Amino acid sequence: MIRLPAEWEPQDSILMVFPHMNSDWADDISSAQSVFLRIASSISATQKLILVCDDVEKTKNFFCYHDRISFVELDTNDTWIRDFGPISLYHDNQRELIDFQFNGWGNKYEASLDNNVTKILHDKWHFMLSPLLQSDFVLEGGSIESDGEGTLMITKKCLLNPNRNPHLTQAEIEEKLRSLLGVKRFLWLEHGELVGDDTDAHIDTLARFIDHKTIAYVTCDDPDDVHFEVLKEMKKELQTFKTIDNNPYHLIPLPLPKAIYKDNKRLPATYANFLITNKAILLPIYQDDHDTSIINLFKELFPSREIIPINARRLIEEGGSIHCSTMQVCY
Repeated sequence: MIRLPAEWEPQDSILMVFPHMNSDWADDISSAQSVFLRIASSISATQKLILVCDDVEKTKNFFCYHDRISFVELDTNDTWIRDFGPISLYHDNQRELIDFQFNGWGNKYEASLDNNVTKILHDKWHFMLSPLLQSDFVLEGGSIESDGEGTLMITKKCLLNPNRNPHLTQAEIEEKLRSLLGVKRFLWLEHGELVGDDTDAHIDTLARFIDHKTIAYVTCDDPDDVHFEVLKEMKKELQTFKTIDNNPYHLIPLPLPKAIYKDNKRLPATYANFLITNKAILLPIYQDDHDTSIINLFKELFPSREIIPINARRLIEEGGSIHCSTMQVCY
């Protein structure tokens, strides 16, 4: 039996890539490294972190302690390891890893180095004896959301986009995900997308499972905002979704932060791009009026975990946030 765990289940480690000069962070590398250091330190305070970097000795100097950090020197195109890192699952109760193809979000960006990261990490024994299956199917980690019980929440705009797997129909894509990830049922979102998002509507920018019965979703209450109608339609879809027990999901609205711009282009800021670790929630905030209420909300949603707010404005300048820059590996 194959099972894709939920993010809140026990984790062995978290993967990250540290910003370097041969990436889009080069225009302000110091501020980028500062926020990645904050994320990495928050993770490694309580669990293992595997940190890919371009120079191990230089990167080590950013950290006060190295007890739970494995530094790995590798060349990468970028830092969004959620989308090119391994998908970890359980096959007959044993951990297995899948290395899907990563094509730079539909061949928008060069990604050949990123596409090799999982294989190299596996070859260097960073995943111990876990078998690695390499698939020719194009799939990014940020495009799938699992409840750990066989339900997968995904968007049509991303997974059915012809820039990913153009030779496959929706039915064939579902069959692939059933066989590779053990998916039993699909929650397809037809509506929902953030302006400035290069990923073609990754689910982790829009809607996330909080538990088996609860979905947190992005909402917009401003009729003059470009997102108002599309997110209203997404909410209607979410209201039709049913749990495994055939009950409606408990829906938790996450208001959009006030519009953030860079070079006159709106950025895809979202509170939905949080990371669940073994003992904490790393929560993106944006120096926004909603920040405090969102922090308090997450304290209610995850009472057994520490809520760690992290200013993600620098991350969103390059199109991603906390979840995008991390990838968990299950036990």
